[in-house]
Amino acid sequence: MTDIFDAIQRTAKRIKKAIDVKDIGYSQQANSSGETQLQLDIQCDMIIEEEFSQVPSIHTIASEEKEKEVLLCETGKYFIAYDPLDGSSLVDVNLSVGSIFGIYEGAFEAKKMVASCYVVFGPRVEMVFAHNKTKLHLLQGEDFVFVKEIRLNNKGNINAPGGTQQNWEPYHKEMVDNFFAEGYRLRYSGGMVPDLHQILLKGGGLFSYPNTSDRPKGKLRKLFEVFPFAFAFKKAGGEATDGEFDLMELECFGIHETSQCFFGSKYEIKKVREVYANNR
Repeated sequence: MTDIFDAIQRTAKRIKKAIDVKDIGYSQQANSSGETQLQLDIQCDMIIEEEFSQVPSIHTIASEEKEKEVLLCETGKYFIAYDPLDGSSLVDVNLSVGSIFGIYEGAFEAKKMVASCYVVFGPRVEMVFAHNKTKLHLLQGEDFVFVKEIRLNNKGNINAPGGTQQNWEPYHKEMVDNFFAEGYRLRYSGGMVPDLHQILLKGGGLFSYPNTSDRPKGKLRKLFEVFPFAFAFKKAGGEATDGEFDLMELECFGIHETSQCFFGSKYEIKKVREVYANNR
């Protein structure tokens, strides 16, 4: 696992340099979801593949920017799914973006996840690695240094609701409004990594991305986004659900399969489950 951790640190430093360029224009290509890719998306994807190809313990990789899996080393045991640059459309307005990694042993299945990691590229470059615990690291000069273990409180005060409101189910909107009525603060940038990072570092809250009328099976991808953050939240003492089941109990039948998802402290996820149980 150390060799993978080191490789992710190398990718983070290279991606940080890639972000600091003048031209981040769109390419003529589209990713697996049909979204036009930024040149930066493609470059970050190449950086990660280059670094992972040097790690013999990595068997196969899957990227949000690639249609299919890529075999790297037949004798490796780890399967890594990653989103090279989540929120890349925010780069041109200088908001935080990030990279997400799900590390699986033997196959791309939630029950086989052994670690997850994400990197936040903001005013500072921070990396959160979840294995036995969820730990925060900070890039200082050329090295990442350990800062602290992340632990969530039982209840938070941040509400980060994803998706377009006009496409929400009425009961979901009522739930979101009820959290605001309790005094929760709206914190939503449009980037999954910075929004979930804020909830983790501020001690709790709720990030929600429900099924919507325009995306009836959710928007966020299980292998690249949902499972990695579910793993990190649970290791930090929080919870993650699809409204009914623990996200880490879900099966995945394709590398780009999506799911509605909710991440937060125990209090908020309990509320989510109650609301969704009454509206199945």
